[in-house]
Amino acid sequence: MRKSCIIISALAFSLLPLFGRTIKSRQISIFQSKVPETETLADEKIEFVYEYRWCNDTTATDQDNFKSDRMLLQIAPDGMSKFSSYKNLTVDSLLMNITTEQIADAAVEGKLSNGEFMTIFKNYPQGKLTHTEKICMDWFRYEEEMPALQWELSDSTINVLGYECQEARCTFRGREWRAFFTEDIPVMDGPWKLAGLPGLIMKASDSKNEYVFECIGIKSKGQRPITLYKVPYNKTDRKGFYSAKNRYDLNPYAYYETTTGNDLPVYDEYGDITTDVYDPIPLSYDYIERDWKK
Repeated sequence: MRKSCIIISALAFSLLPLFGRTIKSRQISIFQSKVPETETLADEKIEFVYEYRWCNDTTATDQDNFKSDRMLLQIAPDGMSKFSSYKNLTVDSLLMNITTEQIADAAVEGKLSNGEFMTIFKNYPQGKLTHTEKICMDWFRYEEEMPALQWELSDSTINVLGYECQEARCTFRGREWRAFFTEDIPVMDGPWKLAGLPGLIMKASDSKNEYVFECIGIKSKGQRPITLYKVPYNKTDRKGFYSAKNRYDLNPYAYYETTTGNDLPVYDEYGDITTDVYDPIPLSYDYIERDWKK
């Protein structure tokens, strides 16, 4: 199948549309030719690596309906934390060490494919949670009060990375969560927006196992700075963010053309322009937070 490739030189972006005649979702793979400037918020004290898996097709019965990314939880001495894609850190590092001429080759080889753009800052600013994420060509940012999760503890335990972890459960924004935490790591934090237990959350999943986080690595002496991209954010609230995300996921090509004013032609396997990719496709999955429409 042929892929249409458009280089937007003015913005230094390349877009690689992925299309097909029988598909349940679409993507526009976007890579940036240089790393945005960053602002250092704090030095990290300790970091944890999580395997993040999520179901992108709840109607399928095989394991191909899951995607995954490795995520990094960075903890600062003052309790601030950042949860972001480990893969994106790798891509940023690569972009800072290759020439302009090498970028196209790296893109073709798949070395510039990004991970999740979702980034969660806890206690930044103090007492707040800040969520930043890129949707198509735009960056979004919203703040909310740190969620007060109502955990209920049980006697059930499992072992994660050699740590005995106790079970806790809560209902949060439309999903029932089951988490396992260890008091041997006295950090009241965890992956994504999950926190508030008397120890680090090492593993967590919703009741349907559509979203799963599991700690797979620990670095007790962190050396990376905790940074924030200095980009022009669309400042919004949680509902506004999910509304934009939903419009993009339903119809990424139309979203791109509407928000940028640029055309994005897509070709079929015979080299003819196809227009059916602009038809909305109902999502075969639900977001990690299911209450956003209320």
